[in-house]
Amino acid sequence: MQQAISICWLRRDLRLHDHRALFEACRAGPTVVVFAFDTTILSLLTDRADRRLQFIHASLAAINRDLHEHGSRLIIVRGDPVDEIPRLARELSAQSVYVNHDYEPSAIKRDQAVAQSLLHSSIAFYSFKDQVIFERQEVQSQSDTPFKIFTPYKNAWRRRLSEHKAELQAYEPNLSQLLPSSQLPTSLKSSSLEESPLSVLGFSPTSLWLEPGVEGARVRLADFLQKISDYRDARNFPSVEGTSGLSVHLRFGTLSIRECARAALRASGKATNPGAETWLDELIWRDFYMMILANFPHIAQGKAFKPETDAIEWPGSEAHFQAWCDGRTGFAIVDAAMRHFNATGWMHNRLRMIVASFLTKDLLVDWRKGEAYFARKLLDFDFAANNGGWQWSASTGCDAQPYFRIFNPITQSENFDPEGNFIRAQVPELAGVFGPDIHRPRNPIVDHAEQRAKALALFKR
Repeated sequence: MQQAISICWLRRDLRLHDHRALFEACRAGPTVVVFAFDTTILSLLTDRADRRLQFIHASLAAINRDLHEHGSRLIIVRGDPVDEIPRLARELSAQSVYVNHDYEPSAIKRDQAVAQSLLHSSIAFYSFKDQVIFERQEVQSQSDTPFKIFTPYKNAWRRRLSEHKAELQAYEPNLSQLLPSSQLPTSLKSSSLEESPLSVLGFSPTSLWLEPGVEGARVRLADFLQKISDYRDARNFPSVEGTSGLSVHLRFGTLSIRECARAALRASGKATNPGAETWLDELIWRDFYMMILANFPHIAQGKAFKPETDAIEWPGSEAHFQAWCDGRTGFAIVDAAMRHFNATGWMHNRLRMIVASFLTKDLLVDWRKGEAYFARKLLDFDFAANNGGWQWSASTGCDAQPYFRIFNPITQSENFDPEGNFIRAQVPELAGVFGPDIHRPRNPIVDHAEQRAKALALFKR
């Protein structure tokens, strides 16, 4: 009798190695790898040349090539996964569907609906932790409640890891268990990646600033590990390649978070390496924001983490918001950051803090508008991290920047782009300006000192 088939449904985990759900599926028996182009999400994308879709499509093509090497192939479905995944499972006479956890409320609701539909057909639904090291309530305070401050969370996270080193093990699937293409039903012969180009999905190809897929992730990680000792200081300067540049790969799972954590610990264990320690802290921030989302889901409903700050009436104008979006505020570092962002879909973390502080504390625009703009444009968009970053800057979130600490955009420019190299590269009208003048506001849309006073008054009320 033929062994029952398992489905591994890829979502935020676009790789075949160190993949928990695929590992478990292959242990159960012959496995089919599936990706669903979710039309309920695609219909909300306004940019027909969306970089995220380009990255996904190219990464899937790389997965498909790897599957071909093992005699199998990637199955593509289009539509609402709540309908399409159960339909496919029934068509394949599958015994089970394997996935990795997704923590966003809408995704949790989707998975519950898929699991319920599968249950009606006596098909099992299994979900595993994969995109974080510790999740939900795994790292709790001494009073057994979720942390709200990062530093004690980080310390507890590190203690727990020292006691549970198995959390970093690699889950390498037995790819010999992949179902051969020849054994797929004839009705699925057309459900291939080649039959689902971007044009069929209603989108156009676009350029990317980084190589997608697992190979792109591995090359970038290897390059970063060569300079990780400089990370603590270099990460603050946007004109220097001082960051890992791996946020996109972690967002789409072309790189395992466990592989990153293992690499950070190896680097920090060889000798005193403040860069590796700092990078591990950044990976812990990622877990922290995922934990906050899981335990405080009201932040996914457009609400502030601190309920009292929802009462703030942000007086900023639409004209100022648009000037910020376009990079035409008159403040050089803000304009350079926004123009680079609009052109690439990526922003350096120091610049994210600067532009978010400027929008909320200088222009007095509701942080939700900035959050939504980033959500539309960010190639590495992740709800938990994006929301956490914006609420940190707006002083409405957990462990947020105190409302009375307000970034001075001129000082930030002087400190983190002292020679003006990043500014000149992004703002053509300043290409010939050198020395301290590069940081001087030109036709600024607001006066920083005046706006700072207004922001303080806004929060005090």
